[in-house]
Amino acid sequence: MDNGKQVIFPEKAFRYVYPDFQRAISAVPMNKAGKHTAFFPSFAKKTGDSITFKQQSKEGTLEANWKLDEKYSSDILIHLKFTAAADGYYSLSSPSLSTIKEDQLQWACVPGYFQGNFIQKAFPLSYAYAQGLPAYPVLCRESTITTMASIMSNKNGLTMAVIPAPGQDRNAYEKNANTHFSKWKIALSHMNTNAQLNPTAYHPVLGEDGSFLKKGESTEFNIRITLKNADWYVVYKHAVYDVYQLKHFFELEENKQSLTDRILKQYSYVLDDKTALWNKETYQGKTIIAQSYLGGVASADGDAMKNSDIGAVWMLAKLTSDSLFYQNRLPFIRNFKILQQNTSGFFKGAVAGQYYLAKKKTFTEEWGNHFEPIAITYYTMMDLGNILLFERDDAELKALLRSGADRLLEWQQSNGSWVVAYDRQTQQPLYTDLQDLRPTFYGLVVAYKILKDQKYLAAAVKGAQWLIKNATAKGSFIGVCGDARFVNDFATIQCAGAFLDLYEITSDKHYLNAAIATAKIYTTSIYTHPIPSTEIKTYKNQNLQDWQLSQVGLNFEHGGTMGSAVNAGPILLTSHCSLFLKLYGLTNDSLFLDLGRMGALGKDAFVNKSTGVASYYWKRFDEGAGSFPHHAWWQIGWIYDYLVAEAELRSEGKISFPRGFMTPKVGPHKPVGFEPGIIDGAKVNLLIRKGLIQIDNPNIDYLTALSQDGQCLYVVLLNNQAKQNKFNININPSTLMWKSATVTQSDTLASFGYRVVKITKN
Repeated sequence: MDNGKQVIFPEKAFRYVYPDFQRAISAVPMNKAGKHTAFFPSFAKKTGDSITFKQQSKEGTLEANWKLDEKYSSDILIHLKFTAAADGYYSLSSPSLSTIKEDQLQWACVPGYFQGNFIQKAFPLSYAYAQGLPAYPVLCRESTITTMASIMSNKNGLTMAVIPAPGQDRNAYEKNANTHFSKWKIALSHMNTNAQLNPTAYHPVLGEDGSFLKKGESTEFNIRITLKNADWYVVYKHAVYDVYQLKHFFELEENKQSLTDRILKQYSYVLDDKTALWNKETYQGKTIIAQSYLGGVASADGDAMKNSDIGAVWMLAKLTSDSLFYQNRLPFIRNFKILQQNTSGFFKGAVAGQYYLAKKKTFTEEWGNHFEPIAITYYTMMDLGNILLFERDDAELKALLRSGADRLLEWQQSNGSWVVAYDRQTQQPLYTDLQDLRPTFYGLVVAYKILKDQKYLAAAVKGAQWLIKNATAKGSFIGVCGDARFVNDFATIQCAGAFLDLYEITSDKHYLNAAIATAKIYTTSIYTHPIPSTEIKTYKNQNLQDWQLSQVGLNFEHGGTMGSAVNAGPILLTSHCSLFLKLYGLTNDSLFLDLGRMGALGKDAFVNKSTGVASYYWKRFDEGAGSFPHHAWWQIGWIYDYLVAEAELRSEGKISFPRGFMTPKVGPHKPVGFEPGIIDGAKVNLLIRKGLIQIDNPNIDYLTALSQDGQCLYVVLLNNQAKQNKFNININPSTLMWKSATVTQSDTLASFGYRVVKITKN
């Protein structure tokens, strides 16, 4: 029931998310289990700089010790201890220091669950989609709480947060087992048990470990209450940095395999027909090629095929000059993209579906018999736009791009938005309970930059303005995973990337500010707890340190009550890293820099040693791409973009390369290499060659580029560790068909330092 009306949500057809949401509306998460007893102390005693309050009741004795934090004057440290008077299940909650009315609410956030400046009347929109705050005092489960804090700001500029002390939260991997979901030690809420707005924490959770006490047994809970004259983001960073010691990760992090070496291994993997599951088919008289997709696709019979990160495909072909790409990949992927697009009727300009079913010889969508306008942005505009950056004279692709842009224009509503989806048969809007709070307008940005038609820019501006008002300003977004019923996901950070692109076109700081505000919200999709350590854990008969299996720095695909992170944890596809570095350069906000680096570095425990491909979900650890080989393209794309972004940032612009368009669906990373860039004032072209560079320290990454006349090789060295590193490097120019001798030298780089080595052709 929602506001007295029966609501069937989600529909049972969404089998991946349905059980998680049903569990999330059971008694304990809905805060309806047990009896709530108020604490009104009958005894108080001051000892030194603390005060202890005490109350005895028929349930037991509760003691609360309060003291000001000596280091942070904004914080009160509270220690709760309860001793049971009878056997039973017990849970402690943080005190309600001050409640606020909805009309005084400026912003509230339980990171990983929901945020916003209003109470959402439609319960599924708040509890499943993070669009505003639930009207009920729900308990948020630890598996998708990304930062251990509940934060609330009022319109007077005051922000209050409850932050459970570190060490009480669950560790996602204990000793020798995945405990990401099975352990629930702390719950957070935006309301107290009386449904009043007030940041609240609970420990232990009723029915979970530690909640059953025998008579005379005790349980304890340590929390801090922060009160600052600042906005939510300042207090959020206080929890992340000061309490949960985010930077501690850099004291532990080291790489067993460099990111550059991972790219080289993935390069070999994606060209292997067998291991990368490539399939050639004939469709409408043309040869198409794509990789097997063995996940859930509507109507599939083990025959679904998919291409991903088209920009990365063309980028890798250009950077490697490998003839296999030009003979056996690019022409047939191009055919796939051409034949994927509808050429007539209501859906003209739209793709027939992300997937090709070989047995049925048809394109289809992932889930359900619908079509989403954002799919035009993704699989017509962004894919074709990226190809056209490398193939500028391809008139056929330009015509398809224009057809898609015109379809987006026709479907754009008068307020600048689009509907979420259309039924393929009836052509009527579907999922009308949702708004298209996604970067659909970005397709028109692509169209404008390629086709130079002013009408596309005007429509993009209109769409962006609507999205800023209805999404960023409210903290409300939806996602792009159809099988998860569009739960908010990495499309949020794509909104930030799209706003930033529009800012670069228009120089209007309204879009820059929107990009920054959206990215700040997206940081709450990234895990920052528990504090990583060197404790030894066992995985597959290996001894690993806790930090190696840590979730800190990883973003979820989708979180909250029914996202994939509920059971699978975060993902290793950290597409946002390069954008975060760029945002750091624009804002000097260290959280963007630190989270960008944490998402990229020290993740060897999740990387398959033979292929260099990281598993998608945290819980799969080092299993690699498995039945989803197209994931390797996304990883090549984001890793290379990240390395270029690091070089640009560290060189303060002395190194710079033009970017393409964002990749569809998974994030804001972009291809490079379609145009020359700059290294120390010289125009250069990026390149990748196997055997060109050998470095004996995996914490040193590198980029290579040739001057436009082909006479100079530039090697950009990057130390990707927070300490000085020594290393030996071998440069073998014979891989460039030069007669120059191998260059061998020793070098040292400072913490996150860089250096450019220049070799001239003899």
